[in-house]
Amino acid sequence: MEAVYPHTRVQLCIVHQVRNSLRYVGWKERKAVAADLRTIYIANRLKNDYILCRDMRQRSIAGCYQNNVAWLYNKALRQRGSLTVWLDESAIAAWTDSSSPEGRGRPLYYTDMAVTTVLMIKRVFNLSLRALQGFVDSVFTLMSLPLRCPDYSLVSRRAKTVSISIKTPTRGEISHLVIDSTGLKVFGEGEWKVRQHGADRRRVWRKLHLAADSATHEIICADLSLSGTTDAQALPGLINQTHRKIREVSADGAYDARYCHDALLRKKIRPLIPPRSGAKYWPDKYHERNHAVANQRLSGSNDMWKKKVGYHRRSVAETAMFRIKTLLGGHLSLRDYEAQVGEAIAMVKALNRMTLLGMPHSVRIG
Repeated sequence: MEAVYPHTRVQLCIVHQVRNSLRYVGWKERKAVAADLRTIYIANRLKNDYILCRDMRQRSIAGCYQNNVAWLYNKALRQRGSLTVWLDESAIAAWTDSSSPEGRGRPLYYTDMAVTTVLMIKRVFNLSLRALQGFVDSVFTLMSLPLRCPDYSLVSRRAKTVSISIKTPTRGEISHLVIDSTGLKVFGEGEWKVRQHGADRRRVWRKLHLAADSATHEIICADLSLSGTTDAQALPGLINQTHRKIREVSADGAYDARYCHDALLRKKIRPLIPPRSGAKYWPDKYHERNHAVANQRLSGSNDMWKKKVGYHRRSVAETAMFRIKTLLGGHLSLRDYEAQVGEAIAMVKALNRMTLLGMPHSVRIG
């Protein structure tokens, strides 16, 4: 414009500049930045605009809109690829079992800790069983340790019976537990082939059920089931895996079943499960659900009830499923179902260890 009309004066609109500035702000900091931009947006004098913009610039330089522990999270991301995190001193010390067997038969040479560690390394570094054996053996050689990796066939067999604990160091009461499930493919064609030509008969997948703490993002309970098992059928056994006191449990409408509410009420847990469309009242003790049904009939949907009880916290379960598929893969490589259970629980244990290394936490400082 200036080339064609050199004497033209272009007037910049503060409204459009304010709107456009949010494009350069990350999602985590956008709310804090928008709150400060709002004061500039509604200012009635040019002098006030200048003062507010100057103050906001100083806060931005001081680091008011960034992750206050970014260096810790960067360190945690680097540690995820460190072998010393997955093959630590405790695992090396308990690699073999030297105790005398209780019953008849040949004693187990490798402990459950060794098999669990190997399964976690397999998922973290995306290795096949044979490549896994060579990888761990080479690590022991570089460390000059007189240890060997269990044979790949032994890992496949021991995965059926290995006892893997996903307990975390966090103790005490859980204020809010979120529950959901996701699918893990065993074998079958890719998604594109299914969309174009339909699903194959041999397409097999399992369901991974997760219960995560909404405050710490730690997975408290986990279970693997066949694809025919519904979400509601898996909930009673899932919450019985922990003895910690739980205040509230959030789940989606698939868990709106009477036996799910009974299982939660037996443990004195407040159920936050949205009723299905057109749901009816249940008699006797289901006061929390009847309250949700009343809100649904009053407003025509569950939106008002969800805002009232803070149902948005259930998104932590979606985050956990996204993390486990992104970081550890969305498939199971072992063929036997019992071995797949061990492999899936090892994935959960590996994800909990990544969570303990560090998670992003963004707050406004100024």
